[in-house]
Amino acid sequence: MSNIAPSEVSARLRDGDGSLHVLDIRNRDEYEEWHIEGSHNIPVYNSLSAGQTQALRTRLNEIPDDAEIATVCIAGIVSQKAAAVLRDEGYDAKSMEGGMRGWGTVYEPYDTGVTGLTQIVRPGTGCLSYVFADDGEALVVDPALHAEIYQQFADNNNLDIVGVLDTHAHADHISSGPRFSEYLDVPYYLSATDAHDLSGYTPVEEGDTIAVGSTDLEVWETPGHTRGSVVLRLDGAILAGDTLFVRSVGRPDLEGGTAEATEGANLLFDSLDRLDSLSDDTMVYPGHFSNETIRPVADTIAAIRARNDLFGVADKSDFVETILADLPDTPNNYNQIKAINTGKEPLTQQAADLELGPNNCASN
Repeated sequence: MSNIAPSEVSARLRDGDGSLHVLDIRNRDEYEEWHIEGSHNIPVYNSLSAGQTQALRTRLNEIPDDAEIATVCIAGIVSQKAAAVLRDEGYDAKSMEGGMRGWGTVYEPYDTGVTGLTQIVRPGTGCLSYVFADDGEALVVDPALHAEIYQQFADNNNLDIVGVLDTHAHADHISSGPRFSEYLDVPYYLSATDAHDLSGYTPVEEGDTIAVGSTDLEVWETPGHTRGSVVLRLDGAILAGDTLFVRSVGRPDLEGGTAEATEGANLLFDSLDRLDSLSDDTMVYPGHFSNETIRPVADTIAAIRARNDLFGVADKSDFVETILADLPDTPNNYNQIKAINTGKEPLTQQAADLELGPNNCASN
C-alpha cells in the first residue's frame, strides 16, 4: 500500500511544489463544498466503490503523467483504489492517508513577526489558533480539537503552558480548551456570557489582564459574533477571534432567530467601531480565514478597512441592514458543535466528524 501523509501534501503545496498533483475523486457536490485548494476533481468515487475502473481510465488525459499524484477521498479508502489504478497505468500515485478527514488534522505554525506570537494554521478547516510565549511560559488561544499539536509545539520550544483561552464559544469547530486545560491543570479562560453549562473555567471580562511571563495581555469585550466574544490586545497587535477577519467580519446570527441576529449586528457594529479606533498600523490576527494564501494570515487595521466593506462603516443602520441581508445559511452541525463547546453535550468520537468541512463564521 502506497500512501502520502496529509502533512506532506500540505507542506509541498505550501512550498509551491509543482511536481505534486492532488486528485480528488469525490462526487462533485462534495468537492465543491470542501476541497484542498489547487486540487483537481475527477468524480469517480461511486464507480470505484463498485469496483469499476473504466470511468477513471477514460479520463487519464486530465492527469499529468510527469507528476506525483496524491489521490483523495473522504477517508482514504477508495482513494487507495484510485492510486492502484493509476499505478497500473504507469503513474507515480499514492493515496493521501485519512482522506479529507486526515486533511482536517494538519496544523502549520507560522512566526508572526510579533515577539512571542505564533499562528497555528489549520488549512483543512480555515481555523487559526495562537501560542503567545514569554519568559518560558505560553498561553494557547482558540485551540482546535487536537490538543497534542499545542503540547508538541510547547515541548519543542521549551515552553510551559500556563493557560488556555477561547475568544468565544465556537460554533464551527470543537475546542480542546476545557479538556486541555484540565489535563494541564491550568486556567481555561472564557467569557462567562459564553460559558453556559461549562464548569471549572476562569471568567474573563473587560479590562482583565492575563499574565504570560513578564507580559500582560489585555482583554477587550467585543460582543456581536457571540455575546461573550473578546479580543486580546498585545503590543501593536490584536488577536481578534471571530470579531474581525482580513476580508469580512463575524456573523451575528448564530445565537438565535431574527431578533437575536439584529441585536448581535448592533453589538458587532459597536465592537468594530472600537477596533477601528486602533492605530492604522495595528496588526489584526483573526480566528479564521477562507482562501487567503498569505502566511501568516494577518493585516493592518488600515489595510483591512480599505478592502473590507463591513469594517469602518460610519452608519450603524446601514451596517445592520447590509450584514443581515447577506448572511450565508447556517450549517446544520453548528448547533451541536456549540453545544459541545459549552458543556451541553459530551464530546464523542463521532462528534469530531461534525467539524469537518469549510468554515462559515464570516458574514459573507
